[in-house]
Amino acid sequence: METLGRVLIVVPTFNERENLPMIVQRIRAAVPEAHLLVADDSSPDGTGELADELAAADDHVHVLHRPAKQGLGAAYIAGFRWGLSEGYDVLVEMDADGSHQPEELHKLLQALTDGADLAIGSRYVPGGRVVNWPASRQLLSRGANVYVKAMLGLAVRDATAGFRAYRASTLEKVGLSDVESQGYCFQVDLTLRTAKHGLRVVEVPITFVERTVGKSKMSGKIMSEAFWRIGVWGVTGLPDRLRGRTR
Repeated sequence: METLGRVLIVVPTFNERENLPMIVQRIRAAVPEAHLLVADDSSPDGTGELADELAAADDHVHVLHRPAKQGLGAAYIAGFRWGLSEGYDVLVEMDADGSHQPEELHKLLQALTDGADLAIGSRYVPGGRVVNWPASRQLLSRGANVYVKAMLGLAVRDATAGFRAYRASTLEKVGLSDVESQGYCFQVDLTLRTAKHGLRVVEVPITFVERTVGKSKMSGKIMSEAFWRIGVWGVTGLPDRLRGRTR
């Protein structure tokens, strides 16, 4: 990990008070050298205040208070910008609900050490798996990735995955100023941008575990946004993909 420089793990939160202490503890145990940024969207359940208490007790924990609930993508963008301004070399995304296992963070960091520009913790490469997810969610997730591949031609099996690590240089190259996508569409957006810049994307197998505490943030609005944004990207990018095939 020393060869990667400074690592920041960005964990967005909204009403995750019950989950936060355990996920912070597990992250700190799994990668003690890394720093952790809790990006809280003014959670009414007191998640932000609890995060402040955890940060006061640990100089590797930081808190970014955001004024309102503005979506997952916006929270990550704010966290990335904070990390880039503070000089971190690697920025990691992961959920606060325990669905992403901190004990597997080393796989993402190793992939970057081995030369990846973006490492994705994938449920759908050999060795990856999903635990305790209802069949309806698995169908939705797999269907979304089929749709992404069909519309965008991305050679990535789990483009919607939210457990991933970027080099700071990757985020600087792809640009963050015009990213408006939210939900799992945000993950597709940054994957597509990374691939378009000719950067190396590597998927590593992880075990995704359905949350046991709290409620999923997935909604019809998030799904509809992803459907139309990916469709637009697919149509506007079709001429370039066709030109690439005929060269």
